[in-house]
Amino acid sequence: MSETYRRRSNAREAIRASAAAAFLSLFLGSCSLSLTGSSDEKVETTGSIRPAATTLSPDLGQEDWRRAKGALAIALDPQGSGAAVKWDNPDSRISGTITPVAQPFVKEHEICRAFLATIEFPDRSTSLQGNACRLSADDWELKDVRPWRKPA
Repeated sequence: MSETYRRRSNAREAIRASAAAAFLSLFLGSCSLSLTGSSDEKVETTGSIRPAATTLSPDLGQEDWRRAKGALAIALDPQGSGAAVKWDNPDSRISGTITPVAQPFVKEHEICRAFLATIEFPDRSTSLQGNACRLSADDWELKDVRPWRKPA
């Protein structure tokens, strides 16, 4: 074997070895794996993004919210009549109405609709306004739900 061939072969192997080492250091240096399932990282919450409402009122029980959600899906359906839809739960004696107040609109690639909601509790009633955006055929995500202020 000639000396020139041996030097080139050694040089190629050195390049391959350094490339493999660089790849491994990038791969292993940028990944981490936790086997314990816990993380010490803290998530910082800022006020710039408000979480979406998960229910109309914290005073609604699980069954109340299930019934209200059904009424919400019917009332806000873009193909629907736009009429108010009532719901009630005879067990808790809580009832309510969902009324769409505008035509559906598109926001960030989602179909959304503004609504008013009333909730009748045994000892009081409350009125809310907000928007909801469609997640699927009969599931809507509440956004911007707040107490309704009657226009002056």
